Amino acid sequence: MERLQKYLARCGVASRRKAEEMIAQGHVSVNGEIITEMGFKVSGNDVVLVDGNSIAVKEHVYYVLNKPRGVISTVSDDKNRKSVISILPDEIKEYRVFPVGRLDYDTKGVLLLTNDGDFMNMLVGPKSNIEKEYLARVDGLFPKELIGKVIKGFRVDDYVTRPAKLYIEEYDKKNNSSLVRLIINEGKNHQVKKMLSTLGYPVKRLTRTRFGSVTIDGLKEGEVRELTPHELKTLYGMASSNNFK
Repeated sequence: MERLQKYLARCGVASRRKAEEMIAQGHVSVNGEIITEMGFKVSGNDVVLVDGNSIAVKEHVYYVLNKPRGVISTVSDDKNRKSVISILPDEIKEYRVFPVGRLDYDTKGVLLLTNDGDFMNMLVGPKSNIEKEYLARVDGLFPKELIGKVIKGFRVDDYVTRPAKLYIEEYDKKNNSSLVRLIINEGKNHQVKKMLSTLGYPVKRLTRTRFGSVTIDGLKEGEVRELTPHELKTLYGMASSNNFK
């Protein structure tokens, strides 16, 4: 049994606070009876309607967060640093979501969140080759001659990178830095930073701008939204094709 407003939030009807308003205003019925009592509890066998429309708990949910810098992309942290879960709205926390892969503490941008473990494993498993796009501000003026090395793949630590794409977006000659766009289709630990550092151009700032077809366009730092049906379908298609090759 759980409180009606919590049940409404888990169904995606509204936040818990908004659900309380809906209950108080008589929009919600349970087993044919209008309920306005805040402490009312329901079970899975009850028939709950909102304005006459049936609702059901979402089994799996899928979100994208524009992760800020200074936030760790784990569910919790033994150093008491702020985690991505701690900055989510309460109605999303209800679903017990977790990050799909990781972004470094000082990296911002696209971070997917879900409670679907199988989906996560398809997206970040060793067979996955879904594109991830990054904007990196690096020390030094990145030479065009190194782009070919990125395209072919090169040794970083104990592995050779898969072929990737790199575009030079701008040079800041005054501050001796470059802005480069790097597109990779693997996700080893600290890979972007290690790749660029190995080439001799350490990363100063890093933003992930895209994961597959999902971007942070229109999302301010710290904001989160649900994936659209098209985005979800596209990701499923990418993940399925990758894992059955």
